[in-house]
Amino acid sequence: MSNLKYTNRPGDISSEDALAQLALDLGWSWRHRAGTYWKQLNPELWETTRNPVAVLQTVSGERLEKITSEPAFRETLEELSQERSAENEAPRWFQQAHPNSPLTAVAYFSMEYMLSEALPIYSGGLGNVAGDQLKAANDLGVPVVAVGLLYDQGYFRQEIDRDGTQTALYPFNDPGQLPIRPVREEDGDWLRFTIEFPGVKLWIRTWEAQVGRTKLYLLDTNDPANLPQYRGITSELYGGGPDLRLRQEHVLGIGGWRLLRNLGIKPEVCHLNEGHAAFTVLERAAGYMEETGHPFSVALAVTRAGNLFTTHTPVEAGFDRFPADLMRTHFEQYCSDRLRISFHELMALGRRNVNDAQEAFNMAYFALRTCGAVNGVSRLHGAVSRGLFQPLFPRWPTNEVPVRHVTNGVHVPTWDSNEAHTLWTEVCGKNCWHGGLEHIETRIREAEDAPLWRMRTDARQQLVEHLRIRYSRQVAIQGGSASEVAEAGKIFDFTTLTLGFARRFATYKRPNLLLRDPARLLRILSHPQRPAQLVIAGKAHPQDVPGQEMIRAWIAFIRDRGVGSPVIFLSDYDMRLAERLVGGVDVWINTPRRPWEASGTSGMKVLVNGGLNVSELDGWWAEAYEPEVGWALGDGREHGEDPAWDASEAEALYTLLEQHVVPQFYERNDAGIPTKWVALMRESMARLTPAYSANRTVREYTENHYLPAAAAFAARADQRGKLGVEVSAWQRKLDDEWAAVSFGPLKVETNDTGFRFEAAVYLGGLDPGAVRVELFADGRDGAEPLRVPMERAGGLPNGGYLYVASTGKERDAADFTARVMPYHPSASVPLEAWQILWQK
Repeated sequence: MSNLKYTNRPGDISSEDALAQLALDLGWSWRHRAGTYWKQLNPELWETTRNPVAVLQTVSGERLEKITSEPAFRETLEELSQERSAENEAPRWFQQAHPNSPLTAVAYFSMEYMLSEALPIYSGGLGNVAGDQLKAANDLGVPVVAVGLLYDQGYFRQEIDRDGTQTALYPFNDPGQLPIRPVREEDGDWLRFTIEFPGVKLWIRTWEAQVGRTKLYLLDTNDPANLPQYRGITSELYGGGPDLRLRQEHVLGIGGWRLLRNLGIKPEVCHLNEGHAAFTVLERAAGYMEETGHPFSVALAVTRAGNLFTTHTPVEAGFDRFPADLMRTHFEQYCSDRLRISFHELMALGRRNVNDAQEAFNMAYFALRTCGAVNGVSRLHGAVSRGLFQPLFPRWPTNEVPVRHVTNGVHVPTWDSNEAHTLWTEVCGKNCWHGGLEHIETRIREAEDAPLWRMRTDARQQLVEHLRIRYSRQVAIQGGSASEVAEAGKIFDFTTLTLGFARRFATYKRPNLLLRDPARLLRILSHPQRPAQLVIAGKAHPQDVPGQEMIRAWIAFIRDRGVGSPVIFLSDYDMRLAERLVGGVDVWINTPRRPWEASGTSGMKVLVNGGLNVSELDGWWAEAYEPEVGWALGDGREHGEDPAWDASEAEALYTLLEQHVVPQFYERNDAGIPTKWVALMRESMARLTPAYSANRTVREYTENHYLPAAAAFAARADQRGKLGVEVSAWQRKLDDEWAAVSFGPLKVETNDTGFRFEAAVYLGGLDPGAVRVELFADGRDGAEPLRVPMERAGGLPNGGYLYVASTGKERDAADFTARVMPYHPSASVPLEAWQILWQK
């Protein structure tokens, strides 16, 4: 199916069509040359919106014809069009590293995507990760196709008055002015399709966003054929109550997978970016049932091998839950007609206690039980997630709960400033983020102090110039006097150490940690020889009263010092402002309460631009920090919401700034370069930027998850699901027979080399090949546990078996315990079979 309105051959199209093609390919959002041609059409609108579609729609035909007839413009346009076509067609890392791969498509599902401020369908971190990974998939040639929702209103826009009161605004997303287009059938009709909804058929419209060679399909329920209450399902991101959220997740999951089938796309792998999209696995299984005639249990055993669940939630309360009555309204008929299972069977997949009829349906539990692999988004978050999901694996040690981690990364070409982009290109090459990154660390370490420091000082100056324009406008909107507006236009200094703090204002992020001692903060910032300036931004959720109060506290602190304060608070934090801040600040401050920040990515963006981090040892910084690359807060342990610990960390933060960060910035050599500071910059850029880039993240997903998942799915689906039938039967047998599994006596003999263990094991109706017996001993000093396989040595009366194993003398015999667990050579245990029995 083709839904492209325009041809891809630059030589065959008009200038207007070539501009339209470029406008509809979001590749312009990370190519630094983009502004050079959109500015010529409408400079003011381009600076305001950074939306080429809006620019094209507002420019007059006469002006467009005049500009596009200029030889220099046409030459640049054709060059850019040819460059775009070449980039979208050339083999990349995936084609070169895996030329014969059976992986043809990864379906990536997410509730939000942060690709550009011109497409405002994002809120924060989750969308940031999704957008950056789509861009990196394009750079690397990984065959990803993404699915999301097109919201009538994106996440709210923020207005702050002089008193610090936040007002939430919800501008309408006019699809005709967004860089998207309708997906068309071959006959030109708009691709619309239906899914079963309570009492009706719900019509869904489909849009396409082009992200280089990668496509993002967006679903929209604002179709005239729908009932009014259903047209508003995709009205707003994260709005309404549980009913609207369930409707959105129903559309994303069931509708999203059905869309891919309508498009003829057959992904081997389905990647759920958070549990919101987990209903996708139901429709995937239903499609397999239609193709093969197998029951749901077999279809799930086959398809789950190709499903990956990435959890971003660091606290159990953050999981989406839906009450049984609400779930029944949406899925009872679907279970009966489409899946041919009982509603209770579906609910059991999303409950901790499968027999508790009052327990709500947990989307994260459901995703874990229907996917072949699960990962957190940092090393620490992986450990935290194992604790969160441990209740689903009773009697399993927490460190054996089947959750791994793939630490997030950022798309460097999106987040590098013009100055940083020039340096990366000169030092590492034009396409250095399109393949392996082995050379980057070496080349950045070879960069001299002068160009590194020049990049930093130029970027800071660009930021300060932007802040003066933006802040003066903000003061004017807030009703400031003419003198206040003029003063706001002169804030900050080009050469002063610039600190940044910008993120969602929530209590766990502790955005007011710096305000615990306002007088001390002011002394740090106003030091006569070593001053500093602080720029703050962030939104509080409209229902988060404590978060909004923290904004008011900062505004009061700033107001008391007048417009010339060394601190400013910028309203309406969005992707464009984030780009400005991470590109220009010298130091990024991050103060979450450990371990509530699953990963965090803003500090990674600062790395890209030579900025340094002062951060709590949480999320990604807990694994990245070394003294050679920045500064750390905290002791690497968890202290809950202890006010005394908050006070202690505030004191530590002030001391760190006073005694280390600020003085080091001003220690200059004869050439005016702070050599120790630049050494930190160089090491941070060399060591951390490649490691925390989306390039590394997507390659890690591809090689550690996508390729193995595709192979596992293919193996289970082969011969009409023969292996899937076998795995399903194995699971069913375990459920039926596990209660009869028991241990007899455990005997231990001492010999010259160590110990010999004998265990009597009774398996009831289970075949010995369906289980594994081993000795287990806890690890010491942070080491991995010891697991010693026990071999079957023969049968025993009453249907038992004798298992034996030997160990050395390094550990006492009393350290070991025998255990029995399920085993199948093609299954993941305990993810697909949670049973376990320990020798008492």
